[in-house]
Amino acid sequence: MSELMTLAELGGPLALIGGAVYTRKAHPAVYWATVGLPSSIARLVGSYSSTMDACGLTVEPSRIRALAVRATTRREVRPVPPRRGLIRPTATGLRVRLRLAPGQEPADVAASCERLRHAWSVHAVHVRDIKPGVVELRLVGFDVLRKVKMPRRTERDLLAVPVALKEDATVFIRDYRAVPHELVLGATLSGKSMFLRNLLTELAAQLVALVGIDCKRGVELAPFAPRLSALATDSDEAAELLAVLVKEMEDRYDLIKARQGVAPGTPDDEITSDIWGLPEDERPAPIVLFVDEVAELFLVATRKDEERRDEMVTHLIRLAQLGRAAGIYLEICGQRFGAELGKGATMLRAQLTGRVCHRVNDEPSAKMALGDIAPEAVGVAVTIPAERPGLAVSGDTSGGWGRMRTPYLSLGDAAAICRETAESAPDVPVLKPFRPHVSASPVATPTTVSKPQPATG
Repeated sequence: MSELMTLAELGGPLALIGGAVYTRKAHPAVYWATVGLPSSIARLVGSYSSTMDACGLTVEPSRIRALAVRATTRREVRPVPPRRGLIRPTATGLRVRLRLAPGQEPADVAASCERLRHAWSVHAVHVRDIKPGVVELRLVGFDVLRKVKMPRRTERDLLAVPVALKEDATVFIRDYRAVPHELVLGATLSGKSMFLRNLLTELAAQLVALVGIDCKRGVELAPFAPRLSALATDSDEAAELLAVLVKEMEDRYDLIKARQGVAPGTPDDEITSDIWGLPEDERPAPIVLFVDEVAELFLVATRKDEERRDEMVTHLIRLAQLGRAAGIYLEICGQRFGAELGKGATMLRAQLTGRVCHRVNDEPSAKMALGDIAPEAVGVAVTIPAERPGLAVSGDTSGGWGRMRTPYLSLGDAAAICRETAESAPDVPVLKPFRPHVSASPVATPTTVSKPQPATG
């Protein structure tokens, strides 16, 4: 009997520990909410002053404060840490705002993120500048990129859609109004197609003309044909389509110029330099051009192909330079992109503000994507493991960058979304000749299976 009691006394704690270990590995969000969150708050509150002091984030108190402390408590005056605000728990971590002491800057706190992570036993610590003198610490309790789960409520706007989850548990928003053109690089099976798939399906529900160029005979973009306003599947079609887009851009500039030629005394808010200042009934639909495997547009075999290549590249550069005001945006995808592709490649890349680099096969590929905007991100991009498809480093020409991962979306689900949103495609008359033909789904005909009869001799 005593042995059974001893076994019961030991079995309870062992089962509890085993359950906690399993939950932490299989359901990290549940573990964080039940165990990680309370313990992290206790560590933060209990060791805040000493941790800030160990990280060199304290300053000497002011003379008035020192005199007040000596007069009231007669104890030693200690260095002052940044003033801490309220701790706000989230589903993935904690958020707390700090008011910096005089002489401190956000970079001082950012340099101590790794120390803070170990001191408070969290997965990561990120710093965001809120306003002068105030920063926000974002503590992430577990690896949110291991199994991506997008928040249920995410703000969407015209040409601003959620695509991926960033490592600080915030959502990566692809905003074409803020970043008109983007370059997406990634090796085979790196998740580049998944990024494109999520982006295209998010835009499918909006009144946006989606145009595709897929010189791999359309194998990548053909499943989305019901929602595409135009699709080119070889170099000849791509050359014709790009020429039409350039002509459409010029026509839209003529429309903007006509609006600018208003009579004197017209209110300033009616004078515009892009299509977004036009009245809604006169505004043409925005166009997003997806180019899958852009290197196929640069490759040539004959002199005739070279002339066509130069023409296509010139059209792409013109769209990248002037398309924003006309409401035409570019999403350029490929495995490699650099000067070795040929004339005009570097000039085109310089116009692509946004950069997304998935796993690549060599360091020069990462440098082509990120080296000119954030050299420190190149080393992070080349260490992306092959077993985490969809993991990427995103950045823009402002110098900011960070890791993110696209959630999994099957090709069948993406194609179904495009079929359901086919009616959302706006009418752009110049694109009608390039509208892909969508065949009706074949109707399954019932087959009669006859019951086998026994053989007779």
